[in-house]
Amino acid sequence: MKIKKDLELAWNILVHSKLRSWLTIIGIIIGIGSVVAIISISQGAEKQMEENMASFNTDQITISAGYSRAQSMFGGGGPEGMGGGESVSSSNSDKEDPELTDKDVLAIESVANVKKVMVKISGSEEVIYASKKSNVQITAIDPEDFSDWVEEELIEGRELTKSDLYSAVVGERTAENFDGIGINRQMTINGKTFKVIGIIEDSNGIYIPIKGAIGVIEDKEEGIYDSLVAIAEDANLVANTTEDIENKLMLSRGILFEKDKDFSVSNLLNMQETISSTIDTLSLFLGAIAAISLLVGGIGIANTMFTSVLEKTNEIGIMKAIGVKNIDILMIYLLNAGLIGLVGGIGGILVGGGGSMVISTLVGITSSSTTSTRGGMMSNMFNSSYLSWELVIGALLFSVLIGMIAGVIPAYRASKLKPVDALRYQ
Repeated sequence: MKIKKDLELAWNILVHSKLRSWLTIIGIIIGIGSVVAIISISQGAEKQMEENMASFNTDQITISAGYSRAQSMFGGGGPEGMGGGESVSSSNSDKEDPELTDKDVLAIESVANVKKVMVKISGSEEVIYASKKSNVQITAIDPEDFSDWVEEELIEGRELTKSDLYSAVVGERTAENFDGIGINRQMTINGKTFKVIGIIEDSNGIYIPIKGAIGVIEDKEEGIYDSLVAIAEDANLVANTTEDIENKLMLSRGILFEKDKDFSVSNLLNMQETISSTIDTLSLFLGAIAAISLLVGGIGIANTMFTSVLEKTNEIGIMKAIGVKNIDILMIYLLNAGLIGLVGGIGGILVGGGGSMVISTLVGITSSSTTSTRGGMMSNMFNSSYLSWELVIGALLFSVLIGMIAGVIPAYRASKLKPVDALRYQ
């Protein structure tokens, strides 16, 4: 008997047992759909991460003081929008709060492949403009490093320059919160008057010169910084330079043992590796849970096949009596099981692909309403999904394979029925 005829008979069995078959197919749809949704969201997150990384400067290395301000994969210091990195060291909790000073800047500048070191202090302070007041994140930097810290474009005015002392560049959304802060207008930050010289597109916060920040940002002293960022000459050597900076700071701070470290050093490559590993682990865990649905679906297929064989025992006897071979009977029921898996796989891909798009859209709406555009890589990483052809084909093949594996035993039993016994079966 030709394979085409076997396939027609297998399809006929599927069509004439609609309710039972579709209940089984739903189990496959749920399992495949869950796996497809999880993998497509994970792939979308990885692609989003790669795009985010491409927009950042991979030649930057962030140095933070102490464990409490150490970088983590969910946020932290560093240039705006970086979102932090992997913490590679921690502080001794029994020591006083550590600090980053000009001595650390000099030590880092002496490391090979370090082009320059940028400094930053920041804090949330009361800002008054016209009759409105609000607490705003204030970031104080060296004006010469403005373009390295701030990647958004200016829509009005100019950047901070070396000659500025009590000047400020304001984020567009912050300006809107104060009913439109304009260029050359004055505002008060913690009792000190600053002149607005620029507006940054689609951004929050206020940037001021670090020389004018002492006494404005509370608990800050001259020559003491919240974080440092070293810019590497060669971005390909960032990993080695990160290690060299760590060793240099241990030496300059007189730290002998790993457990006594009171600073952390991180870069975007560390963060990318950590996030990728976390996404893979999470996907594997969720995929294993979703695979339970596939197991249930496989059992359902086996049950459907056993029932179908019992129902069609007489028909199998007639087919054998007219000369149909065992291999043909086996193929008919294997193809029937494969068709159940195929239909379930197609439905699962549609459900999983659509579900991943809906979830990503909802995450995107939530993250855009709760964070700034550049605010934290993890907050907007899962707002996209990616359904690759490899995933579609793999899901289809897997669902067909699950169906055929589940149908092997019933199909084998059907092929081994004796014609006389099958004809007598009631």
